[in-house]
Amino acid sequence: MAAYEILIADDHPLFRSALQQALTLGLGPDVRLVEAASIAELEARLAEKTDWDLVLLDLNMPGAYGFSGLVLLRGQYPQIPVVMISAQEEAAVVARAREFGASGFIPKSSPLETIQQAVRAVLDGDAWWPPQAQEEVRVPDEAKAASAGLASLTPQQFRVLTMVCEGLLNKQIAYELSVSEATVKAHVTAIFRKLGVRTRTQAALLLQQMESIPPAG
Repeated sequence: MAAYEILIADDHPLFRSALQQALTLGLGPDVRLVEAASIAELEARLAEKTDWDLVLLDLNMPGAYGFSGLVLLRGQYPQIPVVMISAQEEAAVVARAREFGASGFIPKSSPLETIQQAVRAVLDGDAWWPPQAQEEVRVPDEAKAASAGLASLTPQQFRVLTMVCEGLLNKQIAYELSVSEATVKAHVTAIFRKLGVRTRTQAALLLQQMESIPPAG
């Protein structure tokens, strides 16, 4: 039995192998590390097994809009701590990670020792935040409301929502997901109800609230 089981979700193979190396060195050879290169792969790993010790989640993953991957994970698997990893290191990004339920934030520019320290802290039940987390940054109420709505979606509803936001029609979504058009319609109705929106455009705007950097203005 591995001492720790950690999911590494990042779409950059080089960074995944750097993380693998850092964690094997830092936690010893009996740590079990499993990689996912997209939100769909991450969901598949979590569907197979839900008692991971930690998920390391890249902020800009294929299949997610910024923080929506984090929000979805926290909604579906509240028992698994999630640490965000990102090349975007601004205080506003760190503040959103904290607001949306991450247990920590590791800037990609961090040295190996810092990555090891951060992961160890979270595995021990603490949180780990970089220095810029001290800056006072307010997360807008719209983003908080959007995150609450998104957290209530199922993985399939989330997939439908991202396709709606990419401009796909119900019949195209049905084809992509190998389900009937009636099923897609039912999903869309449920999504709109959970998010408190009435149109596809409103749904797309709501998902944009999860982007990594808040729109200026």
